[in-house]
Amino acid sequence: MTSIGSVLGVAVVGLVLGAVTSWAQSFLPDAWAPLANSPSGWAAMTALVVMTFRPTLPWGAVFGTVGFVFLLLGYTLASELRGLAYDPMLWGAIALVTGPFIGAAAAGVVSARSLPVALGSGVLAGVLVADGIYGLTVVADTTSPVYWTTVLVLGLVLLLATPRRLRAVAPIAVLGVTFLAATVTLSVGSAWLNGLNGA
Repeated sequence: MTSIGSVLGVAVVGLVLGAVTSWAQSFLPDAWAPLANSPSGWAAMTALVVMTFRPTLPWGAVFGTVGFVFLLLGYTLASELRGLAYDPMLWGAIALVTGPFIGAAAAGVVSARSLPVALGSGVLAGVLVADGIYGLTVVADTTSPVYWTTVLVLGLVLLLATPRRLRAVAPIAVLGVTFLAATVTLSVGSAWLNGLNGA
């Protein structure tokens, strides 16, 4: 049963994970450094936290928002403690917009119904693949390909493994369309953020 206690649990875990990602930037090897500071890394952490509670879709959206926001707060606090200035406003807005989708998608993946599984898996696979493509193209000159390749492969594995749970043409089609929509949307969003940052 979902409760306020569960929401608080998500917030605490998000806060801790956010702080860990800030500290991890100082010791992760170059091959895995993007894990601590990438959309796919934070989306995956948020999704995994939500999945552990196996919420309904509406509660998943709430958990996703809370988890993403508290990841950001934890990251900001830890960065300040490390003497690093960080402005959370932009990513705070992104967290409020994307958190519900990531959370609902995570809840869908662990659902027992085909349509939520198709939608959730399509969204999360799209997030992973889009970020992998971004890393292997846009920032390929400044980062190792190891993390980005791993993320890309994990997204494709999720996409290709999910039809075994669906076993019908209609939800498999929904999975494919959702994956493509998520991949394109995230790719366009990344390009827009690069424009804002002058990249």
